[in-house]
Amino acid sequence: MARNIVIIGDSLSAAYGIPRETGWVALLSQRLQTIAPAYQTVNLSVSGETTQGGVQRLPAALQRYQPSIVIIELGANDGLRGFDLDTTRKNLHQMIQSAQQTGAKVLLLGMRLPMNYGLVYRAKFQQIYTDLAMPESVALVDFLLAGVAQNPDKMQTDGIHPNEAAQPCLLQNVWPKLQPLL
Repeated sequence: MARNIVIIGDSLSAAYGIPRETGWVALLSQRLQTIAPAYQTVNLSVSGETTQGGVQRLPAALQRYQPSIVIIELGANDGLRGFDLDTTRKNLHQMIQSAQQTGAKVLLLGMRLPMNYGLVYRAKFQQIYTDLAMPESVALVDFLLAGVAQNPDKMQTDGIHPNEAAQPCLLQNVWPKLQPLL
């Protein structure tokens, strides 16, 4: 029986602006076929998704797919829209707890905001991921876009979404934290 890895994310995991089969989640599926064929990915990422949307959609996904691992890649749209950070924290915490209550392991993909959001808001936003990972025993990728966000050659013209060439880098950012969970 296949073990499911549910990815609940936003445009960064939904392969926005590039062919879906070239996105990091598709590349993860390909890697798993050779390294850990018992696992299959279920990509439930939706462009524009917020943590509130994730809270609403996750329970049905947990019930339907009964995942072994849940990858949560949400929060960026909350931050970009200037949402209340306590609400973002609460929503992410609720998703982590919901997944863990089913026995799933959780991998949280951290995000950072662009410089124009101000030092204080950016720092508080970034801290959410670290604060949630530590006490909940959650694996954490500090910054999904590490090595990508500041490289114009790896970003689409909007400056927000990684291009096709960046997708292997995103997978490489995720893999070292995901592999021990398999």
